[in-house]
Amino acid sequence: MGFLEFLSATFGWIYTLSWSLSFYSQPLLNIRRKSTSGTTVDYPFINTFGFLAYLIYNQVFYSSPVIRHQYALRNHGHTPTVAINDIVFAAHAFIVSVVLTTQYFLPSLWGFDRAPGTRPSRFILGVVSGSFVAVAIIIAVVASGPADADPKTTWAWLDVVYTISYVKLLITLVKYAPQLAYNFRNRSTKGWSIGQILLDFLGGLLSIAQLIIDSWLQGDWSGVTGNPVKFALGNVSMLYDLFFMTQHYVLYRDDGSPKDGERDSLLERGEERQRLD
Repeated sequence: MGFLEFLSATFGWIYTLSWSLSFYSQPLLNIRRKSTSGTTVDYPFINTFGFLAYLIYNQVFYSSPVIRHQYALRNHGHTPTVAINDIVFAAHAFIVSVVLTTQYFLPSLWGFDRAPGTRPSRFILGVVSGSFVAVAIIIAVVASGPADADPKTTWAWLDVVYTISYVKLLITLVKYAPQLAYNFRNRSTKGWSIGQILLDFLGGLLSIAQLIIDSWLQGDWSGVTGNPVKFALGNVSMLYDLFFMTQHYVLYRDDGSPKDGERDSLLERGEERQRLD
């Protein structure tokens, strides 16, 4: 294994670990606070559907001979740049997102009091419903086409997989917006874990780096153009992360609530004062 292959694999597993750990920050914060107040169910609810789509997309691209053959026909004989760590990440993210969603829909199961924001907004419900309709339409178009159609120039099952991937991309474009607006209305980030944002930003950087390295090794940038979701996913997520970091550390840093990592130091200072007294 050459240096670039090693670097690609290393980046892949580090970003997988970073993104995977980011999913625990919010549910653990909710458990410590015994509440989901300060957040809305929109994010975990739509995130669950998004990562289900992402899991299907990665699994099919990685293991389906039919889809890999159709991809190669359209991309100069190259195979998809989907690695096993992409599948592991997507499966883990889906499971944790389901668990987080139950904290909002079933607060009594976690010993939480029911808080505001536990019902999905119409906007989020519309995005989910529209995504199901779009995938169903493309499946119908492909299924009704001639059996001997050339997948390189006509509608094929590869297009169904691409549509599923675009569902994930659409969800990534909108999933943070309700929470971003919620923070803006409340002029506070209390209850919203900044830890998940920092880990997500690191994961996005390494995800893009791995994709670029893999495409360089293939000697063809179809690794980027042929896998637009992975490329866009990292960039869009990082843009949202920058907005949240600005809210947390600049705009609402004096909202009166202790930030992540500050609570322990505040307790320590309080104990020290008591000893001095």
